[in-house]
Amino acid sequence: MVCGGFTCSKNALCSLNVVYMLVGLLLIGVAAWGKGFGIVSSIHIIGGVIAVGVFLLLIAVVGLIGAINHHQVMLFFYMVILFLVFLFQFGVSCSCLAINRDQQVKLLNSTWGIMGNATRQDLETRLNCCGLLNTTEAQAQFLNDVGACHAECKLKASCHTCGEKMLQHSTEALQILGGVGLFFSFTEILGVWLAVRYRNQKDPRANPSAFL
Repeated sequence: MVCGGFTCSKNALCSLNVVYMLVGLLLIGVAAWGKGFGIVSSIHIIGGVIAVGVFLLLIAVVGLIGAINHHQVMLFFYMVILFLVFLFQFGVSCSCLAINRDQQVKLLNSTWGIMGNATRQDLETRLNCCGLLNTTEAQAQFLNDVGACHAECKLKASCHTCGEKMLQHSTEALQILGGVGLFFSFTEILGVWLAVRYRNQKDPRANPSAFL
């Protein structure tokens, strides 16, 4: 059977969804490991990572069952959802690669503002810093964060702000995140193409006169 035939398309689609299942399980496992060892204490971060892992796992299961059974409806919903995920992930990845330092500061400020106190304190302890950025616009918030900070550097009165530390590596981190996101987005469009191709092929074991 030449590659591009029914069997090859089926095996390729099954293999791709097995990889997605492993990635989903890995996300769930990493979130549980981080919670169990106290690396991340915020239930929002843990819940978000687990939700992404479960969502990816469910998509992979739908695609795998649809590929094994050549199920038209499941393959249709699989490729539609995967294409929407591709559009979202591609846009986010491009934004990560294009963001400049001023936009990084605005992003940090907005993200810091929606964090809970437990998440902020956990981040301050991990990075050994206090507060985000000591700016005029956020002076009150900065003083509150410093007052509630439990980092070791506070005892020595030599704390840097968390914003300074995060901005030192944010450009590199965003480039890595954007690159990885772009790579996986192209695997998703590959999955959509495989699903469309496989869905329009006939099963050689079925009735030759039936359109599947």
